[in-house]
Amino acid sequence: MRTLFLGLILTVIFGGAMTVNAQRAQQVSVRINNQKSVMRDRLRIRFVAVEDSRCPQDANCIWAGNAKVTIRVTTGRGQSRTFDLNTNLKDKSARFDGYEITLGSVSPYPRSNIRINRNGYTASFTVTKL
Repeated sequence: MRTLFLGLILTVIFGGAMTVNAQRAQQVSVRINNQKSVMRDRLRIRFVAVEDSRCPQDANCIWAGNAKVTIRVTTGRGQSRTFDLNTNLKDKSARFDGYEITLGSVSPYPRSNIRINRNGYTASFTVTKL
């Protein structure tokens, strides 16, 4: 009986801790010229612009290249700040108002025979409460 009771208590304690950690980070994908709310509407991320110099996936390049995205982050209180985040250079993440925003990926990935429409980009981010 003691073992069962102890097991139940440990499940509640560690199960609750796992739930808290799961709420500390949130992933979001945003299309260019759009915005999404994250962290229970405490932040809004607007994907403002992209500069894509990544090597096309069907080409051989000396350097992998980089995709730089410009985002505007706004708090629920109306404070905002603009950041440039990169896929392969420094500044892959930014900190603002107790959160860290990390760039995950930018799609679509370039191909040598396809021209990407500027309005077709989507960027994924992980937002973590610090």
